[in-house]
Amino acid sequence: MPEQSGPPIAAHAVPTLVPADEHNRTLLQNVHPPDWRNPEPAPRYNLVVIGAGTAGLVTAAGAAGLGARVALIERYLLGGDCLNVGCVPSKCVIRSSRVVGDVHDAARLGVPLHDGAEPDFGAVMERMRRLRARISHHDSAERFQHELGVDVFLGDARFAGPDTVAVGGTALRFKRAVIATGARASHPPIPGLAEAGFLTNESVFSLTERPAALAVIGAGPIGCELAQAFRRLGSEVVLFDAAPHVLVREDADAAEILHRTFEREGIRLVLSCELQRVTRRGQRRVIEFAAGEVAVDEILVGAGRAPNVEGLGLEAVGVQYDPARGVLVNDRLQTTNPRIYAAGDVCMQHKFTHMADAAARIVIQNTLFLGRKKLSALHVPWCTYTDPEIAHVGMYERDAARQGIAVDTFVTPLSTVDRAIADGEEEGFVKVHVKKGTDRILGATLVARHAGDMLNEITLAMVGGLGLGTLANVIHPYPTQAEAIRKTADAYNRTRLTPRVKRVFQSWLAWTR
Repeated sequence: MPEQSGPPIAAHAVPTLVPADEHNRTLLQNVHPPDWRNPEPAPRYNLVVIGAGTAGLVTAAGAAGLGARVALIERYLLGGDCLNVGCVPSKCVIRSSRVVGDVHDAARLGVPLHDGAEPDFGAVMERMRRLRARISHHDSAERFQHELGVDVFLGDARFAGPDTVAVGGTALRFKRAVIATGARASHPPIPGLAEAGFLTNESVFSLTERPAALAVIGAGPIGCELAQAFRRLGSEVVLFDAAPHVLVREDADAAEILHRTFEREGIRLVLSCELQRVTRRGQRRVIEFAAGEVAVDEILVGAGRAPNVEGLGLEAVGVQYDPARGVLVNDRLQTTNPRIYAAGDVCMQHKFTHMADAAARIVIQNTLFLGRKKLSALHVPWCTYTDPEIAHVGMYERDAARQGIAVDTFVTPLSTVDRAIADGEEEGFVKVHVKKGTDRILGATLVARHAGDMLNEITLAMVGGLGLGTLANVIHPYPTQAEAIRKTADAYNRTRLTPRVKRVFQSWLAWTR
């Protein structure tokens, strides 16, 4: 790193990353350099952004690119959860686990493999750390300060006045401020859990040895993704949830497919279950529940998030917040203090990286250019990266019913799609809900190996105001699994051929014969 001028090194706590290998040293040098010197502050900033996760990084980079003077404050690691303990490491591990899934499935595809090779868990995790370190340059303090023109401050931030944020003994004055401090993993109040010790997404990617037996508490997206990945990498996995099926908030038909997949792959599902206590027996953790007990080597908790609102001095500047829901904002992401905005997991229901990015773009327009952009105007897609993936955008049928909106639903099973048959991936579907009597798309759920990529076509149609019937006119390369979308659109178009219309066509064709 080039030598920096400025005041002495700020008294910011340097994180410790485990294991202390070359990859994590590179990561740390990028996203929290131990020798970082905070810059001399500007007299006044257009924006002071607290938190350098996705929402904060996009806000800071976008605003600075438009000519604003921006300060960005981070107390831990630039890149936030997504880079360090979320999307990037999890998808690296999931990618490796998919290879194992393919090997196990090889005989069914006519390619039996008998070499007895086992996954090298340590190599999988080393690859993850290497790729995470490589990607971390994009979020680095060096890049943001010296390439993008953002003043980067490392340390704890706290509002010190109506237009001032204090960090490391330095006061930063602002015209507008943005709270983008994110959220952290939370855990259920199970007696003995804290004393026995457990992993979350914030610690599981520090493992270097595979746990022989792993319990996963929470069958939501994080729990399901990692339960399947660890099972494929060789761990015996038990997945617990109080709900009657996995992904309880997801489309029931989609969740049922994943449920069957998990059972087929040897994941033990303990559902509709209330965990009573966790104890230690030597090096093992014992989870007790009504039907018995399970002894495991590690417990991974994937059951909820808590917003990071503590220690910011929000009360002093009139920013209202709830410890569970986070900072309270209006539809323009403005807090109860009109000079202060918020974005990302600290204030939003949908805690996704892509939503933090979208929210940051709204904040830039609304803070710098007197914009009136609204969060509610966005169409929100998401994907659970199991195998198969489950992707969704817009309303579920239950949402429409709750709002009194009548819908027509069109479903195309992948078992009717040539490419899915050829791939041996017939267990899935495309399901689209339209407003009854029209082709206006209200929501869609896809289950397929690459459902997250396929969903973009439907999301684009919704954003552009294109009806389902229009998608029937999109030529899809043959053979692809995305043909299921065209088939679904064709199914809608066939409903337009009513008996009356058909009689008119028959009369015309008879007359012109």
